Amino acid sequence: MNRRTVLRAALAAGAAAAAGPAAAATAASPAAAAAGIKKPTQPRSIAYRAWTTSADFATGTAAGTVVAGDAVSIGTPVGQFTYTDPHTGRTATYDYATWTSPMVIPGFAASELIPSWTAATPGGTWLQIELRGLTELGTTTKWYNLGRWAADDNQILRTSVPAQGDVNGFVAIDTLVAASGRGWTRWELRATLYRPVGSTDTPTLRSVGAAASLLPEPGRLTPSVPGTALGVVLNVPQYSQEIHAGEYPQWDGGGEAWCSPTSTSMVVAYWGTGPTPADYAWVDPSYADPWVDYAARNTYDYSYQGCGNWPYNTAYAGRFGLDGFVTRLRSMNEAELFIAAGIPLVVSASFRKSQVPGLDYGTNGHLMVVVGFTTTGQIVMNDPFSPSNAAVRKIVGRAEYEEAWLNTSRGVVYVIKPPSVALPPAPQQPNW
Repeated sequence: MNRRTVLRAALAAGAAAAAGPAAAATAASPAAAAAGIKKPTQPRSIAYRAWTTSADFATGTAAGTVVAGDAVSIGTPVGQFTYTDPHTGRTATYDYATWTSPMVIPGFAASELIPSWTAATPGGTWLQIELRGLTELGTTTKWYNLGRWAADDNQILRTSVPAQGDVNGFVAIDTLVAASGRGWTRWELRATLYRPVGSTDTPTLRSVGAAASLLPEPGRLTPSVPGTALGVVLNVPQYSQEIHAGEYPQWDGGGEAWCSPTSTSMVVAYWGTGPTPADYAWVDPSYADPWVDYAARNTYDYSYQGCGNWPYNTAYAGRFGLDGFVTRLRSMNEAELFIAAGIPLVVSASFRKSQVPGLDYGTNGHLMVVVGFTTTGQIVMNDPFSPSNAAVRKIVGRAEYEEAWLNTSRGVVYVIKPPSVALPPAPQQPNW
């Protein structure tokens, strides 16, 4: 469990009042979901667009970047940028170059955009991801900063950027949220790549994209009817976040705070990869599952002060050669398609105690892994909020969890897989 939902609710209220403060995540409050008595009638509009190949990247605009080998890197920098890290006070100057996507038309006026990417950042290099949109009023917004990211913490400390709100929208840590009465009929993304002046290293952007959505208000939902993947359970390793309670306070101290990196670690390990013993040699040897500590350190957002930044987790998976992105699904029927394709999903939701059969606690925001479905269609989860690794596997009420998931995080998932594993066929309005 983590603090995403409550923190976002408080900060979003502040942003609405002052059009400025950052907000924290994209989940509606569990109280709002619980109080919903009107069945939503608006369709769940979700459209995901990504750039992952040389041909994809060639459709964008390069300023000092080059495209080769299905990736973007620095060619001839277009300028220099002096950055003072707000978390360390360290100042350094960097060469930079940019890649800007073409304008994307989602087919509806999006109220939220969630970016995600995979990249390598050797030798103190790093990157910045920005989004902007064209509103229904014909206004082009400013560029909103969705994060300064590096795979490690040797040069800069990865961070979301607070206090960007204006009349068009605000940044809720990892999500661009439209202001009331606004929506983006088009959007574009800009990646800026940085390297220390004098260095020949370059960050390499391997994939980048964003999920645009326009969703109904939370309310009573008609449960999906179990279909695909009945009786399919994937052999995903089981890791508990609770056995790490109190470890490394500088990265949010383990336990309830580490649901996201623990869930991400389970999926990374499922694909037979992850950090090596040399990578996590700094972890106290008395700690079990040191790869979870490693993941927490390398997903930690120093502004949010937590490990639950959604795209930072999929970017972490990308450092091991995996494809990773964040999107939203419309129902558990779409999740079934991934399980049938052999792809587990990390899911985010809030719920009350006793709301979801199989989960004997309540949470203001929690991530776990969908690993399969029973023969009757109930969800089989790897829930890191468990006292031991052996206790992680749980059977969870399908209809109840589906409603909580779609009403709070609004169907957010991490999709993590090797490039060689095909995604299931996407629906007509592609959300993956």
